[in-house]
Amino acid sequence: MLSKAIIIYLLCMNVLGFLVMAADKQKARKKAWRIPEKVLFGIAIIGGSIGSWLGMYVFHHKTKHLRFIIGMPLIVIIQIVLGFVIVF
Repeated sequence: MLSKAIIIYLLCMNVLGFLVMAADKQKARKKAWRIPEKVLFGIAIIGGSIGSWLGMYVFHHKTKHLRFIIGMPLIVIIQIVLGFVIVF
């Protein structure tokens, strides 16, 4: 079973991923300085993949970019598989 600290970490990272997608969408609408894609993917890779993926679709952000359409779900799948390998 996952420890409490890991669950809290993953929860925080997913909230962060969701909020960063929202912030970048807002910046895109205002034609302001954008959050680099490597940061968006970085947050997903270090545990915020589900929140980032959810944020993509809630805010309709990066949903036409093949890199994100394939990349975010792929990161989620890899993390779930790795989680099962580590736990079991």
